Amino acid sequence: MADEWKSGIVWPIPSVIDPGPPTALPSPIPSDAIRLFDGKNLDAWHSGDKWLVHDGVAQVRNTDITSRESFGDCQVHLEFRTPDVVSGTGQGRGNSGIFLMGLYELQILDSFDNETYSDGQCGAIYKQHPPMVNACRKPGAWQSFDIHFQSPRFNPDGSVKRAGIIDVAHNGVAIHTAVQIAGTTAWDSPPQYLPHAATLPLRLQNHGNPVEFRNIWVRPLVPIVGSRPQ
Repeated sequence: MADEWKSGIVWPIPSVIDPGPPTALPSPIPSDAIRLFDGKNLDAWHSGDKWLVHDGVAQVRNTDITSRESFGDCQVHLEFRTPDVVSGTGQGRGNSGIFLMGLYELQILDSFDNETYSDGQCGAIYKQHPPMVNACRKPGAWQSFDIHFQSPRFNPDGSVKRAGIIDVAHNGVAIHTAVQIAGTTAWDSPPQYLPHAATLPLRLQNHGNPVEFRNIWVRPLVPIVGSRPQ
């Protein structure tokens, strides 16, 4: 097994807050959103047939899954819940993640009364930046991420023109605002940027825990460009 990479930054432990009660039903979906999971099937995902879909919920099994469509700048909404029967500690408890462009992970973890390193807890940009606060609900309760992502830009020579930028609300609470992503988010190596396509698939992680998802949608972000009268 590869050795674990650590940044060496000493992070404070994010304050724990109560984000309020979960909603029983999935949140509304904007009319222009691309629906990636509506509770019926995972046809929008490669290897989606490897996960278990039941009662409007998709449960992690066997493998990571990747979206069939690719995205760059985008708004992503997903709802998840960690197992109500608690098993394991630290990174072994309710662990999954969403990888923007398949490369940059926003951590999903049961961080309710579960000690782990700050830049690996729920809502962290994995191994790079902790959330401002710990807004987790109890195990078994539905939670949400609302993500605004600006993808990295590269110069013709492959150097970084602009780092990726992310804003995240966890259960409606802002946990990242205009945070620059330092590069890929690997467990065993430091962040790095390598040139890649302007759009790439999303990826949901299998980390060996039966985390569940519902109501996943994406909106590509296309700025409005005005013009002045001549």
